[in-house]
Amino acid sequence: MDWKITMRVVPIQPFHYYHVYNRGVNRGPIYFSNENYRFFLDRLGKYFNIDTAWIVSYCLMPSHFHLLVYPLTEEFGNQVMQPLSVSYTKAINKRQTRTGPLFQGPYQARLVDKDRYLIHLSRYIHLNPVSSGLVNHPEEWEFSSYRDYIGIRKGGITNPDFIIEYFRDSSEYVDFVLSESESGADLPINLRID
Repeated sequence: MDWKITMRVVPIQPFHYYHVYNRGVNRGPIYFSNENYRFFLDRLGKYFNIDTAWIVSYCLMPSHFHLLVYPLTEEFGNQVMQPLSVSYTKAINKRQTRTGPLFQGPYQARLVDKDRYLIHLSRYIHLNPVSSGLVNHPEEWEFSSYRDYIGIRKGGITNPDFIIEYFRDSSEYVDFVLSESESGADLPINLRID
């Protein structure tokens, strides 16, 4: 039998920002209980560390996840994403008495090559539960880094400073996230293009 191996066309390079995401097979759930979300976060904390990659922002949704990451190694896929996906899938399959793949395929990654993109992506990630109708306000969603950004939770797996440094303080970031402008008028002054 001839197997086709899916390879990433553009490899992940260290010291660049990436939007990493994946969804469940047939857009089905990948988290079946709050315990599953917490286990996935625990796995993130295990595989994302000071030697492999930093998590800048994240949001776990019932059928998918979004991560804004800063890899520190050329082996990001092999050292972080592959073991994370395998570990989580094995645990869920055992817990849910299911078999087969949980994710629709390999994780997807897009290079974040502009500061404006970085800032807007962070907002997009944090607003995902609101735009999906799960909550009315981003701080209500427990499985997102937004609470770390606004000081409700301390000691999470993210480093909000990567994004907050573009703003005067976290309250300016909150105003930016909650604004409805996509024009860029709500961006910090040093990111505006007038």
